[in-house]
Amino acid sequence: MLVESIVFALVGLAAAAAALFGLPSYFRASRPMVTGTALAAALLGGAVAHFCLAGRYPVIAVACSALAAGVITSLLARPDLAAGRAPAHRHHPHRAGAHRAPRRHRPA
Repeated sequence: MLVESIVFALVGLAAAAAALFGLPSYFRASRPMVTGTALAAALLGGAVAHFCLAGRYPVIAVACSALAAGVITSLLARPDLAAGRAPAHRHHPHRAGAHRAPRRHRPA
């Protein structure tokens, strides 16, 4: 289990590196947060897979570790905030009442 844990940690670091260097504009969170999330997800996913498979199939446990790291790390991605991808209406705040005449109240 010690060697598998080291491999799970390396898979998590590889997933974090792929996320941060592959799509840097999608991950606005800090680098330690993305790295820690990928590392924790890989270790936890690998440990769960190892115990579910009773330690018989280490290759499948590593694959499950990579899958868990990729899925959980992707939750931090914010493609809507990436440079050049945000819709134009998000850059200009809506001004209430700018497009219509002011409302007049009835006399009581």
